[in-house]
Amino acid sequence: MSQGNQSGRPRPALGRSTPLLAALLVLLAGWFGWGAFEQWRQAGTGARLEQARDQAVQELHKALAAQTAQFARQLELEPVKAALAQGDAAAVASAVREKWGGVDDAQVFDGALADAYADPAAFGYSRLALLELAMSEGKPVARVVRDGNAPRLGLAAPVRLQERPAVVYVRQPLNPLTTVFDALDSPDSAFLGLRQGGFTIVRRGDTALGGGADALARPVADTGLRVVAEMPDMSEGPLGLGTLACATVALLMLATAVLLLVGRKRLRLPVLRRGGEAVDADSGVTLSEALAQEPLPVAAARVRGAGDGEDEPAPEMDIGTVPAGIFRAYDIRGVVGSELTPAVATLIGQAIGTQMQAQGLREVVVGRDGRLSGPELVAGLVEGLRRAGCDVIDIGMAPTPVVYFAAYHLRAGSCVAVTGSHNPPDYNGFKIVIGGETLSGEAITDLHRCIVEGRLQRADAPGGLQQREVIADYVQRIADDVQLDRPLKVVADAGNGVAGAVAPQLLEAIGAEVIPLYCEVDGQFPNHHPDPSEPHNLEDLVQMVRRFDADLGVAFDGDGDRLGVVTRDGRIVFADRLLMLFAADVLARNPGAMVIYDVKCTGRLADYILRNGGSPMMWKTGHSLIKARMRETDAELAGEMSGHFFFKERWYGFDDGLYAAARLLEILAQREEDPSEVFDELPDAVSTPELKVAVAEGTQYAQVALVVAAAQAEDSPFAAARISTIDGLRADFSDGWGLVRASNTTPVLVLRFEADDADALERIKGLFREQLRQVLPAGTELGF
Repeated sequence: MSQGNQSGRPRPALGRSTPLLAALLVLLAGWFGWGAFEQWRQAGTGARLEQARDQAVQELHKALAAQTAQFARQLELEPVKAALAQGDAAAVASAVREKWGGVDDAQVFDGALADAYADPAAFGYSRLALLELAMSEGKPVARVVRDGNAPRLGLAAPVRLQERPAVVYVRQPLNPLTTVFDALDSPDSAFLGLRQGGFTIVRRGDTALGGGADALARPVADTGLRVVAEMPDMSEGPLGLGTLACATVALLMLATAVLLLVGRKRLRLPVLRRGGEAVDADSGVTLSEALAQEPLPVAAARVRGAGDGEDEPAPEMDIGTVPAGIFRAYDIRGVVGSELTPAVATLIGQAIGTQMQAQGLREVVVGRDGRLSGPELVAGLVEGLRRAGCDVIDIGMAPTPVVYFAAYHLRAGSCVAVTGSHNPPDYNGFKIVIGGETLSGEAITDLHRCIVEGRLQRADAPGGLQQREVIADYVQRIADDVQLDRPLKVVADAGNGVAGAVAPQLLEAIGAEVIPLYCEVDGQFPNHHPDPSEPHNLEDLVQMVRRFDADLGVAFDGDGDRLGVVTRDGRIVFADRLLMLFAADVLARNPGAMVIYDVKCTGRLADYILRNGGSPMMWKTGHSLIKARMRETDAELAGEMSGHFFFKERWYGFDDGLYAAARLLEILAQREEDPSEVFDELPDAVSTPELKVAVAEGTQYAQVALVVAAAQAEDSPFAAARISTIDGLRADFSDGWGLVRASNTTPVLVLRFEADDADALERIKGLFREQLRQVLPAGTELGF
């Protein structure tokens, strides 16, 4: 017997394995083919969605233009003109209602809007803003307003009522807007909507996707409305291949399978000789026979117990219920219902408690913002913290800075703020401090690993729970230290965020006269989005400051840790210029102190800090990263372009928009000049606000890395600039600078530009524009 068949069993022909191999290739071809089909289908869905979105923008603009044009025509009708000439406001309103079918109501107000301003909260700030806009624009305007406890289409136009200035207001149902969406061919698997501020007026398709739909949003001219859109997560092809690659692989595998089967029938392979025996060249063991001879190794199904040296079954855990994507760079944040649920909050709380117990910590403060999902997420979070053995102090609804304050005031050292910050209403999340350190980066992702690996502390008995009220203590603590030398009139815009529950009483406690705007806490944010870094969110505040002849307007984000400022003449004071004012004040008492600012701040800030005797340091964007750097450098002050301000001098070093507002008023009240004149003294330049370019999910870091690499090449147009890469690419030229960085919270590139004059600004923008076009997919809208 030959050595090739020492076992004595009959040698199977290799041809027996050919059908099995062909079948395997067909299955793989189907897998790759399905991947290609799915990606092709999703691309088609995306194209349909973008087409529907753009069509909606055009049709809405036409619909609103038609309504305002019809309004203008109504005002030219003889009965209306006659009533206006006679000064009969009631007759004007009656004539408009009679002649214009479909109108719910019509009213006429005097130009001073005395009735409206007598009780602006009861009248409605959104209606008041519409009337002011019509008076300032001098033409009919349309906005979505809250009237009669529901959203309505409001129109207003300035008129002369017997030679006196007046404004006509008309209320209509939302039909002119909603019918636009009824006629659109929008895919059901995607989301399309109409949004004003944080309030979604119209929803079409998969409403679960609506929370993050601002990435593909397009504004409807200057109406304050925007059409929002969102695609479901794009599925990758097998092995991460794209559509064309998957299709190619599928065809090749299918062709190979066909050739194997056809060749087996039509070709007779040559006979070889081995050890004197005739052997078919297509001989060999089949797959089943090979498995019978040598079983494949079995993957380990048990995990090592923590510290016991014994193997134990892995904990049963549905990892899919805790998405990794909600664990962000600075906090935990996701869409309520689809990503964040009370059950997920419980696991997160248990993971936080596990980390605390590992550090010998037990007490933790919990608070929440005004979002509708807050109470149920707090309940889940508290359950998880107590399950891990932590004692919880629940302070209820409070701004995030008040939660931070409570951790110091109640000597807990740890806290969790349940907040979606400035994100849309469907979002919520967690900002976490353990032992005085705000978690970020790796510490955040460690919580996720702790959950999915089952390394969760389970105490023998649950921790305690108590409720405490600390807002009064917070206000008293600040008022004991900050008092204005002279009264200032201030309009405070909370954007219906949780800061509205504290800002008016705090600013009044330090000696200001406060006019509240959108300070009623409403988790739907019906008037505008609570994000003061976006200029269009400050339009109503500008109008109110002018109307009441206030010294200043201050705005807060959804959880109160950021500050925005507008002057009496309607100018927005960007956060980097506010930081100059804060720095000069702090350095007057602390010469040589370190002042930290992020990469988005003005190039004039460093020189201003130096001239005031301080030590400037530019650092990465992100409130957690800034706070960590402050601890490392013992800095007295820090600030970000987004409006986060961190005072260690006289405060605790955490970001606090409410406290920053108090310190700002303190500084301005010490000066005899009008606040606008004080800001005029600060160095300024021609600059842009933050600009955002939407990109595919998860690609922003790689794209910025390509820009950085290209900018550092010898022949780069950035060769004449001083390059900083601590957070993206910042290029400082002799006459200005530009920045591109990857957002750590959303799939966007963040840009900002500043220069000595408009020509230099355009030149620098052009350099970045060309660099981005080389790395971004064709057709990406840069928008600058």
